[in-house]
Amino acid sequence: MTYDELTRALALFDLPLRVTLRQIKNRHRELVRRYHPDGGEVDDPERIRAINAAYRIIRDYVENYRYSFAEDEFYEQNPDERLRRQFADAPLWGSR
Repeated sequence: MTYDELTRALALFDLPLRVTLRQIKNRHRELVRRYHPDGGEVDDPERIRAINAAYRIIRDYVENYRYSFAEDEFYEQNPDERLRRQFADAPLWGSR
């Protein structure tokens, strides 16, 4: 897989650069429902093949992704926790 293939797959899925696995799966289901030949809104077999190929590319990338459990990454993923930690000792916001 190349980066160009990945960006084309993301473009086909109309996904932003930061998404969750749940968002990827939900978007795949939406697209399959819309374009599947056995009852979708649009009967386009080539489109469903492209969607499934794009999904495989995205899933391969996600499955091989190395997750970062670093503290900085945690606070980037959980901004509320970052604020709580930042202001935990403040008299107005903290527990004192």
